[in-house]
Amino acid sequence: MLERTPKIAYLTAGAAGMYCGSCMHDNTLASALTRLGVDVQLIPTYTPIRTDEEDVSIDQVFFGGINVFLEQLVPGYRFLPGSIRSLLDRPSLIRWATKGVSSTSPKSLGALTVSMLRGDQGYQATEVTKICDWLAKTVHPDLINFSNVMIAGCVPHLKRQLNVPLVVTLQGDDIFLESLPEPYKSRALAEIRKLVEHIDAFLTHSQYYARFMSEYLGIPAEKFRVVPLGIDTRDFPPLPGPVGTRREPTQTIGYLARLAPEKGLHILVDAFIELSRREATRDVRLQIAGWLGENNRAYAEAEFAKLREAGLQDHFHYAGSVSREEKVAFLRRLDVFSVPTTYHEPKGLFVLEALAAGVPVVLPEHGAFPELIEATGGGRLVAPNDAIALADELERTLLDHSSRHRLAQAGGQAVHARFNAESMARATLRILSEFFPMGIDAD
Repeated sequence: MLERTPKIAYLTAGAAGMYCGSCMHDNTLASALTRLGVDVQLIPTYTPIRTDEEDVSIDQVFFGGINVFLEQLVPGYRFLPGSIRSLLDRPSLIRWATKGVSSTSPKSLGALTVSMLRGDQGYQATEVTKICDWLAKTVHPDLINFSNVMIAGCVPHLKRQLNVPLVVTLQGDDIFLESLPEPYKSRALAEIRKLVEHIDAFLTHSQYYARFMSEYLGIPAEKFRVVPLGIDTRDFPPLPGPVGTRREPTQTIGYLARLAPEKGLHILVDAFIELSRREATRDVRLQIAGWLGENNRAYAEAEFAKLREAGLQDHFHYAGSVSREEKVAFLRRLDVFSVPTTYHEPKGLFVLEALAAGVPVVLPEHGAFPELIEATGGGRLVAPNDAIALADELERTLLDHSSRHRLAQAGGQAVHARFNAESMARATLRILSEFFPMGIDAD
């Protein structure tokens, strides 16, 4: 007879005060699993997480960013008294110390990444022992889920000490790894391949990413499980009426993501400038929102300057980094949404958010986007990295009111019915139940 519900330790990675798609996903999933009755502890690493929903993570940070850096840089630092090291792991102190650290490039983190992946053989061995002991003595998990492979260097130690199933969710790990300079990239990949044998399963949110990461990291295909992505739709209001009946005197294209080259803002800007030269779309507007780190400020300002030089200073607006309530309101004002990433997006949270608000999407035909469009019916695909092709499809979508309404309704209904947080949590729990010990009720 089944005796109890599962207990899951979910390790997530903070991003130094930046809104991060991965930790936002992790927070949404942990919250939804909790509502299903699962005992989940969402455990931040490096820094506290930042999310636009209620933060359900514990008020404690492991592998604290300050200690991890000092252990890497200062010989003998790990021999300092534990009381001092614990002080430096206080979430409030880490938040203060890492303000503006979003400008740190992954290229400067090569040696630290390799060391972290080496686990108890790296400079952060004390941190590995600390989290393993805490999990064994305090949490007693039935399963441990890591939100990315870069924080999974401790899995061999965990296997020896706890002997529980270990699962890693891959959410764009290749993007970080590809940014590392040599020899650190090759060394990091070699360390990850050593970890694969200790990890029971890898979760992805698209078939594309499962296939890609299987080859990229040398992971056997049978270790992959695909879980449909989901978002919390509870505060998205009912879908609007036909798009063509909106009262706005002009039509609006929207972008909501980090302002960064890899997100393709420059491609959208070029497409928007092209649209402004066409008779049928010369009055179209561009609304931009999202996190802007100091490392990308010059890039964003150059794109804004490009728009002003084209005489479009009154046709675009940057809303900055928006709250949850502001995000929903921002999306509901749009007629079409596009984030034309230059990289192959592994999941696409912003796609589901736009669709949940009843806004059709136009996206590049790569990464997880084709699967999302096929599954939701909420948008159209264009050739990647092609501003003219993007402008053409945006124009067709804006001018064809009935088609745009059909896309909006199909996409919105699909997200609210099948790509919500509860659906994602139930699908995740079904997969994780493969690895739970006997006697645990995962239904």
